[in-house]
Amino acid sequence: MSRRKTERLLNLVICLLATHRPLSAEQIRQAVPGYDPDNDEAFQRMFERDKNELREIGIPIEVHKDPWDDDPGYRIVRESYELPEITLEHDEAAVIGLAAQVWQRASLAEAASGALLKLRAGGVRADLSPSPLELRVDTRDPAFPTLWEAVRDRRAVTFGYRRATGESVLTRVVEPWGVVSRRGRWYVVGHDRDRGASRVFRLSRVVGAVTPIGRPGSVTVPEGVDLRAMVSFQEMGVERTALIRVRRGTCLGLRRSAQAVRSGPDGWDEAELTFSDPEWLAGWIASLGSDAVVVEPPDAREAVIRRLKGALQ
Repeated sequence: MSRRKTERLLNLVICLLATHRPLSAEQIRQAVPGYDPDNDEAFQRMFERDKNELREIGIPIEVHKDPWDDDPGYRIVRESYELPEITLEHDEAAVIGLAAQVWQRASLAEAASGALLKLRAGGVRADLSPSPLELRVDTRDPAFPTLWEAVRDRRAVTFGYRRATGESVLTRVVEPWGVVSRRGRWYVVGHDRDRGASRVFRLSRVVGAVTPIGRPGSVTVPEGVDLRAMVSFQEMGVERTALIRVRRGTCLGLRRSAQAVRSGPDGWDEAELTFSDPEWLAGWIASLGSDAVVVEPPDAREAVIRRLKGALQ
């Protein structure tokens, strides 16, 4: 929505809220900036569109028919427009406070802080006292904000997606149903138009920008769909075995998780580690620096190299 249109709609709401009696279309035309003062037909079309858009977002514009006047009048009754008083139980307020803490370092931090401020202004106390537990949601994936907005707006998206078993990047057109976090990783679940079926996409494999397509509201989420169950099933995957060279005397955590560790030449040991997601494995091995090297399989080795090159850049 353009800035000019936003200002016009806001001015229209203020005008209809402030009036004590219904205003005719001509009176609104003179009072609200942004309407064409000369072209009657253009004004009528714009005014009708504005009324419909305001009603679609829940603003109740009333129409009054005066038997002594040919033109109808319009107004917004303040009692119908205002929200009722917000009352929350102690446990409900605690949940809101906890949710705001979760999003404190995420891309929704500003919105969460604004929501808490409004609740406090309305007299609602949300518990933000210090706690021995610190909850955070990590949404550093660049694709997260756009995908979250697409889910909110019920809008399809297109993006490049790197396959788990190689460097190839395919273009996907997806109708997103939800964004889900599981075990520190983020996924978008939705309908893949090219495959004609539901699919789960891991955000860390999204390449480049996510582009919204189509009109907002065009995506329908099926009733009863269990997004978390779909992500859990996808995450299980097929287990494989990676062969990793580990510098002797280092990487104790990896050694404990390995199925087998045997001595190797030149001060290195060889560890066999099961995995199902090359990207997950690459993140772990890359964090170990020069003390661990993936020998095989090739896709896991390439994923580590890609991580290290990205850190270097």
